[in-house]
Amino acid sequence: MNKIWLIIKREFLTRVRKRSFLVVTLLVPIAFAAMIIIPILMAVSGNESKRIAVIDKSGIFNNNLPDKKGVYFKYLPDANLDSLKRHYEAADYSGILYIPDIDINRPAGLEYYSKGQAGISLESAINNDINNVIEKKRMEQEGIDKSRLDALRSNITVEFKSGDDEKKGNSWVAYGVGYASGFTIYIVLLLFGTSVMRGVMEEKVNRIAEVMISSVKPFQLMMGKIVGIAAVGLLQFLIWGVLISVIYTVIPLFLSPESIQAASQSNMMAQNNNAEAAEAFRRVSDVVGSINWSLLLSCFVFYFLGGYLFYSSLFAAIGSLANEDATDVQQLTFPITVPIIIGIMIMMKAVHDPGSPLAVWGSIIPFTSPMVMMARLPYGVPGTVPYWQLGLSFTLLIGGFIVTTWAAGKIYRTGILLYGKKVTLKEALKWVVKKG
Repeated sequence: MNKIWLIIKREFLTRVRKRSFLVVTLLVPIAFAAMIIIPILMAVSGNESKRIAVIDKSGIFNNNLPDKKGVYFKYLPDANLDSLKRHYEAADYSGILYIPDIDINRPAGLEYYSKGQAGISLESAINNDINNVIEKKRMEQEGIDKSRLDALRSNITVEFKSGDDEKKGNSWVAYGVGYASGFTIYIVLLLFGTSVMRGVMEEKVNRIAEVMISSVKPFQLMMGKIVGIAAVGLLQFLIWGVLISVIYTVIPLFLSPESIQAASQSNMMAQNNNAEAAEAFRRVSDVVGSINWSLLLSCFVFYFLGGYLFYSSLFAAIGSLANEDATDVQQLTFPITVPIIIGIMIMMKAVHDPGSPLAVWGSIIPFTSPMVMMARLPYGVPGTVPYWQLGLSFTLLIGGFIVTTWAAGKIYRTGILLYGKKVTLKEALKWVVKKG
């Protein structure tokens, strides 16, 4: 056991001392903070105001185009279009909307002039406003009361609750958290699994393994390498959790109306925008709070370790079979990466329909359960994910890890000292079933 501990310590310290470990560890919380702050600020920040000169020869649109979302219309019915084109920028206009004397039933010839290409939001806003005015005029011609028609329209939002406690949830938040969790597990399996394989390959090709095997058993070497790299991953997740919690706590302080008022009493626009940002953050916090984070994080750690140990032992076995030819390794890793790819595909289906048979079985089978179950859990336990499914998934993943570690150990024991021979998977499987 002491020898395994020494190997674990060596693998752990070697990777933690690398500059890349520090960079990645710090970048992930920063990216998380950016994903929260940037959308909120984009949603509430005031866009640059656009003053648009309107020349309406028809008289239909005068004072009927609403000012909204930073777009303001200035009506100049008597202005000359050619003259205005030359001087509209000096008059602080962003563009010119020209409306000829149109037939309300066959409108045509409406044009917008500006120095640069208009943005999508501006195009959409102007087109919607023009069409709304035309629709209103047509209704008036047909004797239809638009106010009564608007009163008949329905815009009801159903409040979805789940569980015996009727907890209010949000499917979009569950979708986002489930997708992020499943995709993170997918990256972990590939990244750390291939890291184990490359480490074994380097030691074998450089003949380091020969020296180490003289002091430790092959199985001890494999387990020490696997557990050491797993400890690096757990340390990263622990640091990420602490930093993200701190960032999540600090963000409201920068968005609260009180801090903005203390910083600037004169800038009312800034106060309003930041007050809206604080309100948006509060709504996000309320919805995010509907998820059982203690259960989700506990399961994430379990599936991270379980999935990693399940696949890393197989990657270590493949690394022990490698020689100098890199193409051999690519062929050998294909059967291992295929189940991981299938798992991420099922996960994408599970976040849309977490109760489907494909999602249920994908969350139980050990080859795909780390990704698929993490995609289902945010939708609720025991509502969407019954306890028996969660327990069965735990049991099969633990059993799968034991089986794959045993099989990988037998392959590793022979392959780590085998040089100059191309080994096929068929031959490696014979080592598993062979006694002794």
